[in-house]
Amino acid sequence: MDLKEMSNGVAGGVQDAYGEDRATEDQYVTPWTVSVSSGYTLLRDPRHNKGLAFAEKERDAHYLRGLLPPAVLTQELQEKKLMHNLRQYKVPLQRYMAVMELQERNERLFYKLLIDNVEELLPVVYTPTVGEACQKYGSIFRRPQGLFISLKEKGKILEVLRNWPEKSIQVIVVTDGERILGLGDLGCQGMGIPVGKLSLYTALGGLRPSACLPITIDVGTNNEQLLNDEFYIGLRQKRATGQEYAELLEEFMSAVKQNYGEKVLIQFEDFANHNAFELLEKYSKTHLVFNDDIQGTASVVLAGLIAALKLVDGKLADHTFLFLGAGEAGTGIAELIALQMSKQTQAPLEETRKKIWLVDSKGLIVSSRKESLQHFKKPWAHEHEPIKTLLDAVKAIKPTVLIGSSGVGKTFTKEVVEAMTSFNEKPLILALSNPTSQSECTAEEAYTWSEGRAIFASGSPFDPVEYDGKVFLPGQANNAYIFPGFGLGLIMSGAIRVHDDMLLAASEALAAQVTQENFDKGLIYPPFSNIRKISANIAAKVAAKAYELGLASHLPQPQNLVKYAESCMYSPLYRTYR
Repeated sequence: MDLKEMSNGVAGGVQDAYGEDRATEDQYVTPWTVSVSSGYTLLRDPRHNKGLAFAEKERDAHYLRGLLPPAVLTQELQEKKLMHNLRQYKVPLQRYMAVMELQERNERLFYKLLIDNVEELLPVVYTPTVGEACQKYGSIFRRPQGLFISLKEKGKILEVLRNWPEKSIQVIVVTDGERILGLGDLGCQGMGIPVGKLSLYTALGGLRPSACLPITIDVGTNNEQLLNDEFYIGLRQKRATGQEYAELLEEFMSAVKQNYGEKVLIQFEDFANHNAFELLEKYSKTHLVFNDDIQGTASVVLAGLIAALKLVDGKLADHTFLFLGAGEAGTGIAELIALQMSKQTQAPLEETRKKIWLVDSKGLIVSSRKESLQHFKKPWAHEHEPIKTLLDAVKAIKPTVLIGSSGVGKTFTKEVVEAMTSFNEKPLILALSNPTSQSECTAEEAYTWSEGRAIFASGSPFDPVEYDGKVFLPGQANNAYIFPGFGLGLIMSGAIRVHDDMLLAASEALAAQVTQENFDKGLIYPPFSNIRKISANIAAKVAAKAYELGLASHLPQPQNLVKYAESCMYSPLYRTYR
């Protein structure tokens, strides 16, 4: 399919009203395809504002004479100036505020900045800085981004969705703020997470900004500090639960489908365990839903493990896995690993699960505890005498892979890492909890305590570590590798449901992008600098699986899915206005 054919109905047939997808520099567009904007209004419109990049002819045509200083700067020069300014800030939160202010002022420049400097800016717009931004969201809140749906809107959610100016929405990221990263209940202030995730959907996965909608569902908060904070921006009440909560979510899910159709992707983000599993299970049969904490984390970790096999040899089924943390992330990762092993060895899932052990706050999950376990932990209760501590579990189980998803920092102690090293030539240690302060151990600790033998990856970024004259580059098992490409694959194929096989396809696609050069540095993930290429490859594999499973509605299937994915991607280059 060539670009001309796609020009009006790209990516699942959504009308491209702004010409955002036909992003070639030599093609003129009018900034008032949808509503007229010129003069002062044009400079206040983030989608079309170019700041000092307006050419002389454009300044005349759009009544901008005198509203701008006389210099004309290219987008590259604007980018250079902004990066210089950002690097002057010593406080990460100031950088976050400066970058968000740019998004509100000049959308294309924001995305160009993010795409070209992804490794430097990812920790600013995403973990770890976004965590601090959510904690202080009430104080730094300037202009609402996204939709706030609270209990006050009960019975009117469809009307609220219609208040959003964009009509062609392809992806919604929604949170209720109950479990933001490892920081707990931040209520309405959790909005920073959907906003940050969707900016990555555009920068890393190439979805159009106008097709993305961040939503926070505010059912109250149990965080006393926020309830007593005069600047808190949410409902001042304890969290609604049970039927009241379920009814609000049900109304929301129905309204979304009614307003945006069957093919809108709804990504659940940072819901507490008890709600996350139930919502995913309930709505995966009727909606296109994806939980990044359960499924995205699982997919990115599995990709790292598949890649790591090149460094430690053997098949996935030859390894024994021990998890610290049996919540959404832990059980989600465990289930996907078991599924992949089952596919590879043809063994039933019940069998492959026995290679995987989980430790929660009460110790090793074993069959004698089955009665008191939450339903999502029960499949992991194997025959073994009870063990209270992680260290004793490591010594008893002798895992080859240790995975931390507990949200509790400093839990992979020197003794734990030394025990792992005592019976593994190359222990695989993944400290996945975010932000950095909650990481189970630091990169430096992992390399030092294992005498440079560990293969290490973490959830938040760590600097390179020098040990014994060798420099180690810690990998980052960051969901940002998976969800943007995954979402693009679903949308460009017009998928109507998410299937586990799509997650496995995404993992394999990511693992295939790790080069020998990366392995030589001890990396089990590719560098973020090629993330758009990586996302296009993931999208192609996910879309191919959607077509294979008969879940795709965008027909006929494009011949070259990687090329098609790249052609669907939004480009942040400035357009020339006539």
